[in-house]
This record gives sequence, structure tokens and C-alpha cells, in this order.
Amino acid sequence: MKLPAGGDIRKKATSDLTGHIFVIWPRFPAMLRSRLIGYVWDAAAPAQTVEKSRKSGTVIFFVLRSGQQKLGQWVAERRNVYEDYRRAFGEDPEDPPAIALSIDTNDTRSEAEALMGRIMFTSGPVAAPANR
Repeated sequence: MKLPAGGDIRKKATSDLTGHIFVIWPRFPAMLRSRLIGYVWDAAAPAQTVEKSRKSGTVIFFVLRSGQQKLGQWVAERRNVYEDYRRAFGEDPEDPPAIALSIDTNDTRSEAEALMGRIMFTSGPVAAPANR
């Protein structure tokens, strides 16, 4: 719905995002060793960018969408989380035990807004959502 003004995950000072989904693989100690993949819509980084977090060594961002195009519209995304994990961390993952939804505007001190629909994991092909 709304991107944080000046947000760009490629820079530590502006690494704010509108609504995004983290897929989480906790490992002890969690703050140092957990692994997270963040699927994001960034204000500036081009779609298809894969970027390590500038603030945490445990997060790899996959930019699925960029900029203003299609803001305010429902869009559907599909990812192969298994392959994304292998690409990010160089090994086969276990099933992720957790996800988190987040919105982040503390760096740019701006506003962001997002709506999220159904989130689904499957081990096989899934029909595309209608009207998305």
C-alpha cells in the first residue's frame, strides 16, 4: 500500500521496508546463528536482488518487487523456499518452523503500510490464485 520514503535495503541507514515475510530457521544462540530469508518489496533495490542484511548476519533478503508499480493492488508471489535457502546459505534446509510478518520504518522515520493475504507452504505444484 505504501513504501517507506527513502527506503533501500542496500544501505544500513535506510534499510526500511513495507510489509515483508521472514521464513525462519532458529539455531542456538538465536541472535547469532538463526537463519532468516526475508521476501520483500523494496522502494529502491531492483526486483531479483538478493541482499545480505546490513544490520544482521542472519538475514538474507530476496527482493520480489521494487518501486511504486502495482502498489495498492493485490499481487501474488510464489517462491521455492528450499532453493532460495540453498542459494542463500549453501546447504539443504530443514522444514522452517516459523515465519514472521514485519514492517520497518525506524531508519527513514517514515510510514509504510501493507496488506497480506493467505500464506501457504506446499511440497508440490499449486494452482495460481484467482484474480491476483
